[in-house]
Amino acid sequence: MDDYIAVNKANWDDRAAAHAASPDYSLEKFQSDPAFLSGVVRFDLPRLGSIEGLRGVHLQCHIGTDTISLSRLGARMTGLDFSAASLDQARKLAGGLGADVDFVQGNVYDAVELLGAGQFDLVFTGIGALCWLPDIRRWADVVAGLLKPGGRLFIREGHPMLWALDDPRDHGLLAVEFPYFEREESTVWTGGGTYVETDAVFTANTTHEWNHGLGEIVTALLANDLRLTMLEEHDSVPWPARPGEMDYVGEGEYRLTDRPWRLPHSYTLQAVKGHTVGQ
Repeated sequence: MDDYIAVNKANWDDRAAAHAASPDYSLEKFQSDPAFLSGVVRFDLPRLGSIEGLRGVHLQCHIGTDTISLSRLGARMTGLDFSAASLDQARKLAGGLGADVDFVQGNVYDAVELLGAGQFDLVFTGIGALCWLPDIRRWADVVAGLLKPGGRLFIREGHPMLWALDDPRDHGLLAVEFPYFEREESTVWTGGGTYVETDAVFTANTTHEWNHGLGEIVTALLANDLRLTMLEEHDSVPWPARPGEMDYVGEGEYRLTDRPWRLPHSYTLQAVKGHTVGQ
């Protein structure tokens, strides 16, 4: 099982510089506007509430744009990622902005060892993170281990129903082809592209991914004394997940052109550790 880590890490290392250079990550806007926030964070501002003064960790932070956005909202942020190349880009961006953000390299399953137990008021996970993890219960155990009593988890993710769909077919047909529920074996993908606008050519093109049903995610959190305080499904997602089948609807969000109400595109989830509501 350790093999998947090396394969996936090579894929992310290969793409980090191209992602940082792509207009889709908006690094120039971060540099020109001290109030600029990533689209993922901006979308959820009404749900996130005040995070001023909170100590937060962003798991699987990639090149750090969401991490820095949370820092700009007043949280003392640490970003964790297994890709050294991604963290090089994150540190370069944070340094150029004067952002007081720490970036730590490591596997998300080792986060408590690396960062300390019960140290955080906020654990944040953004779009496209959970699909890289084979065991959602183990992930929930890590989240609970990182949080202080009363601390909260905040997620915005692609919906597991979206991940289960086959590639676009004729006549707008949505076909469920891939696992919705977590399975021991991974789904292996091989493709030379990436999800942002770039002319870069990549060499590490294989990934191992897993889906996790919404019920599996919630159950894993409940089993770790994390009480659900929000679960909201959305009819948009912040990348063109269905090429040729989606419209750009503003604010970095895309929605199915044909009857978008057929499919939950993404969701926002919050959960609090223990019985004290931490906001």
